[in-house]
Amino acid sequence: MTQLPFSEKVGYAVGDAAANLVWRGALAYLAVFYTDTFGITAAATAMLFLVVRLSDGVTDIIMGMIADRTKSRWGKFRPWILFSAPVLGLFMVLCFSTPDLSENGKLAYAYFTYIGLTLAYTINNVPYSALMGVMTSSDNERTSLSGFRFAGAFVGGLLVMGFLPKLVAYFGQGNDAVGYQTTMYVFAAILVFLLVITFVSTKERVTVSASDSQGLSQELKDLAKNLPMIVLPLLAMSLFFYYRDIISGLFFITVMVIMRFVIKRFIQTPTEKLSSTQRDMVDLLTNKPWLILLALGFLTMMFNGVKYGVIAYYFKYYVGDELMAGQYFIALLVVSILGALCTHYFAQRWGKPQLFIVALLASALFTISFYWLNSDNITAIFILGCCAEFFAAMMPTLFFTMLGDCADYSEWKNKRRATGLIYSAGTFVQKTGGGFSGALVLIVLAAYGYNGMDQNTIAAALPGMKLLMSWIPAIFAIISAALLLIYPLSNEKNQQIGKELAQRRSDTEII
Repeated sequence: MTQLPFSEKVGYAVGDAAANLVWRGALAYLAVFYTDTFGITAAATAMLFLVVRLSDGVTDIIMGMIADRTKSRWGKFRPWILFSAPVLGLFMVLCFSTPDLSENGKLAYAYFTYIGLTLAYTINNVPYSALMGVMTSSDNERTSLSGFRFAGAFVGGLLVMGFLPKLVAYFGQGNDAVGYQTTMYVFAAILVFLLVITFVSTKERVTVSASDSQGLSQELKDLAKNLPMIVLPLLAMSLFFYYRDIISGLFFITVMVIMRFVIKRFIQTPTEKLSSTQRDMVDLLTNKPWLILLALGFLTMMFNGVKYGVIAYYFKYYVGDELMAGQYFIALLVVSILGALCTHYFAQRWGKPQLFIVALLASALFTISFYWLNSDNITAIFILGCCAEFFAAMMPTLFFTMLGDCADYSEWKNKRRATGLIYSAGTFVQKTGGGFSGALVLIVLAAYGYNGMDQNTIAAALPGMKLLMSWIPAIFAIISAALLLIYPLSNEKNQQIGKELAQRRSDTEII
């Protein structure tokens, strides 16, 4: 099993620093940019976030399939990281631009640029995430690499969330629209530079025998036939999430019952009657650890996404100091780097599932405490926020490490490996959770009457901001901890699977 050099771990880490110039920036500031600078209503922005996540459910899986079947002298995944970089930077700038349009024109522009941003992020980040699964076959090294990755992610987030308000003020000189756009030009240039470093400094080492693929075009046709299994549940969930009435509730229940029946029949279809694409889907749908992680990734992203999504509003209106949000982000992200780097140490001693449960419950407890904080108790806000974030930083680190374990488990169980497809689920649920969490923030604020262009609505919305900083995200963490109690892959089981796979690959090479 390959011991990765320190330089390669750092090289891989800067790729997520680049991605989080987009991800953390969009997650933390795009909502407040749309409502307070671009002039889109909170309700319309919430629907925008939900609609875009429907497209992600399809594009992430397609990108995972394409990456798995890519053949080049640079490997399966690295070429996508390189060639998507300038497109990602371009849409990052376009998303934070403010053309002079009508109300409907602004909404159409927001849809176009936000969909473009998420699509470019998919093309870049699905292969980037999957790359970790083929850099080494060592479970221990993947945990270490994941720690480096998310330390890099938090550094990228630090640049955006810590310095964006000051850069907007500096470049805009009172004009936030100009300030946002100019700042994004700077971040886009940094993003492309960092992704080139990742491409140059990493290697793909884990290879498996070629699958009986029918060719990508045929397999995409097969996928299209099965799209209702992906799109309909997401559509039903989105409608119920947004409207929260009897009709949307009945539609959601009906769709889930039908999908359960359809998926059960699909899984029971004889293997010889399935295409390669369909067999990949069956492998995933019968992979219990992966299914648990799929739910876990969504819930933990809701937890972190709601917390981060309300911070800009919380400091601007509840604390009364908009620029202090940048200082708070800096404090959180410095602690996040420490939490990510400590994950490997604690996971070795306690086990990944056990550490995950501890991190969820501890972070939830500190988050709930925000409900009783007064707006002038700045010291307590920073201390509790940093304590919660130390444990929250372990969640994505553990999640993506455990996705690698699920890829090993799938290969061990089915003698087939679809690393890109498995990791695409990770980016999919993160983006879906990010979209739903951003929408939830806006839905709660809208329910309290918030209108970013009308200062008279702010006072009534302050209780909603307190709930969004405390009880609402904590509920998702508590549910996640309960879900982990049935996760079946212990450290010992992963080590056994790793040894057996190494022996299989060795035997294949000898033959």
